[in-house]
Amino acid sequence: MKCSMLNRSNIAEGRDSIVKHILILEPYYGGSHKFFLKGLQKNIRAEYTVFSLPARKWKMRMQLSAPWFIKKIGDLPPSKRDFDVVLCSTFVDVAVLKALLVNITGWDRKIPIVTYFHENQFIYPQQNVGENNFQFTSINFNSGMASDRIAFNSSFNCASFLAGCQRIIKSATDMKMANVVAQLEAKSSVIYPGIDFDEFNGIKGGKKNDIPVIVWNHRWEHDKNPEEFFKALLELEALGHDFRLIILGQSFKNYPECFTWARQYLSQKIIHSGFVESYLQYVALLQQGDIVVSTALHEFFGIAIVEAVGAGCYPVLPNRLSYPELFSPKYLYNEGELVAMLSNLLSSKSFRLSSHTKETITEKFSWNSLQEQYRSWLFKGVNG
Repeated sequence: MKCSMLNRSNIAEGRDSIVKHILILEPYYGGSHKFFLKGLQKNIRAEYTVFSLPARKWKMRMQLSAPWFIKKIGDLPPSKRDFDVVLCSTFVDVAVLKALLVNITGWDRKIPIVTYFHENQFIYPQQNVGENNFQFTSINFNSGMASDRIAFNSSFNCASFLAGCQRIIKSATDMKMANVVAQLEAKSSVIYPGIDFDEFNGIKGGKKNDIPVIVWNHRWEHDKNPEEFFKALLELEALGHDFRLIILGQSFKNYPECFTWARQYLSQKIIHSGFVESYLQYVALLQQGDIVVSTALHEFFGIAIVEAVGAGCYPVLPNRLSYPELFSPKYLYNEGELVAMLSNLLSSKSFRLSSHTKETITEKFSWNSLQEQYRSWLFKGVNG
C-alpha cells in the first residue's frame, strides 16, 4: 500500500477567482488540531464557518459530535448553508454525519466531505493494557469510506491507517470485501500540516550559548517517553557534560513523575519549565535552545520538532514513527544510541545549524510551500 504525496505536479494552474465557502467541523479544538485550523484559515483564502468543541473527552467526541454538528448546521438559515466543501477531523464520525445530513431540508448532497487525519486509532497507544479500541478504529474506517477525499499528515499515518483497515477486513472471515482498501488508498493523499515560519522572524533569540541548551517541547505524557529523556540527561551529567535545559509542552492534571523529579534534581540546569500560553514566548524560548530531543513512542507527525528546528535547534530523533520520512538519517538515533549521539554532539560542538540548513529542513513544512496542495485537495472538482 503506497500513500501518495499531493505535490505541485498534481495541482491545476491558476488560483480560484471566486471565494469558496468551507464548513469546518472540529470536535477537538485544541493542540495540533487548533494549530492546523488557525494556519489554514490564515493561509487559504476562503469564507469559513467553523463549528467546534473544546479539546477534551475525545471518546465522547467521536461517538456523539456528528449529531451535535447536525443540530448546528440545521440551525443555520438556508442561505448560510451554501458550502463548497465540508472539512472534518478524525474525531468526527463522518458516516453518521453523512447519514444525518439527509434530514436537513435543502442540503445539497453533492457537497464534498473531506477528512484530515491528524491521527488514527489503529496504532494510537492505549492507556489501559487490554483496552478494546475496536469502536474507535471502526469509526475511523467508516469515516474514511464515507468521505469523498481523505488526507494524512504523514505517510506513516496513512500507511498505518490502511494497514489497520486491512486487518479489520481480514478479521471478518465470512464477509468478503474485495478492493475496499484499494478504494481508500485511491482517495488518500499525504499533505504535511503547515507551519507559518514567518512568525519566527523578528523574535530575538538567545543564540548561541556558551553552555549548550537542550529542549523538550512535547506533551507531558507517557507516550512521549519522557523517562528515557531524563535518564539520558543523568547519564550525560555523569559523563561530565555541562548543559542547560528548557522544558516546554502541555501538561495535564496527572503527568509522569519524572517531570517533578527533574525540577528537583536538575533545578540548577533548568532555564524554564512549564507550558507557555503565548506562542511568541514559546518561539522565543525555542530560539534559546541548541538541541531538541524526541524520545517519542508515538508520533504521527511531530509539529513540535519542526517548530524547534525552525527556531534553530538541532534535532535528535528516534529512528522510528514519522521521523525517518521527515528528517535525514544524520538526525536519527537507533535504540540505545541516544546518550552516545548527544554526547558526541556536545563534545564536538557539531550541533550548530546554519540558516541554510535550517531552511532546507523546514521549507517543505511551511505554509508557503503547502498552500497550493491544500487548495487542490479542498477544492478538487469545485466550480468557479
